[in-house]
Amino acid sequence: MSDTVTTPLFVSYLRVSTARQGASGLGLEAQREAVAAYIRSRAGAAAGPLREYVEVESGKANDRPQLQAALRHAKHAQATLIIAKLDRLSRNAAFLLTLRDSGARFVAADMPDACDLTIGVLALVAEHERKMIQSRTKAALAVKRDALAREAASLVAQGQEPVRRLEDGTVRPLRLGNPNGADCLRGLGNGVAVASVKLGAQDRAEEFRDVLCDVDPAGALSARGLAGALNLRGFRSPRGGRWTAQSVIRLRARLAT
Repeated sequence: MSDTVTTPLFVSYLRVSTARQGASGLGLEAQREAVAAYIRSRAGAAAGPLREYVEVESGKANDRPQLQAALRHAKHAQATLIIAKLDRLSRNAAFLLTLRDSGARFVAADMPDACDLTIGVLALVAEHERKMIQSRTKAALAVKRDALAREAASLVAQGQEPVRRLEDGTVRPLRLGNPNGADCLRGLGNGVAVASVKLGAQDRAEEFRDVLCDVDPAGALSARGLAGALNLRGFRSPRGGRWTAQSVIRLRARLAT
């Protein structure tokens, strides 16, 4: 009696950040080729996935209906869920935990040796990274506030207004946040106050430059996708609320100037 070799079965899960990318195929073909190459190496030259699931991510970072469908399909078919690049998603704790806790077999074409333990560790690292980014942001803001407070106190002690006059003649209040209503702006004229408000907004935008680099290092996320990623990691917008696509667009515009 000869041994029977069972050909492995695969269900493919691909991911794009925007509807435009999904319609154009931008980013999908590279993922497809990585998945196809892996399947051919394991199941033969003519093999392919049982089905391909493509996720076009919305602003809700945890809303992944195609991932859930792909996981169910893989479990019911006793197949392996295959994704192209785990490193692309290694900072997303919610995705990693969903993958780990699904009970389905999975493999990443770029990290074929990854297992439940690997995924669990990556999820812990992603969560730790989120907390560290928050901690660094708060610490940097505290240092800047303290420095501005000391400079303002020194000017007040010398009988001067707690503002910094720039070379172009505009006035910059020595504080973080919205300067509207601040004593240092009263009596300086509406034009100067407006200029100071704009400078304050630019300062707040600059505080998020490193955060954006950490969350979206390749700059590939759409405004809606980036807003979802920031909300998932617990960041508040410059106005203290949840991020929206519009607030991301405004922030990117300020950082581009």
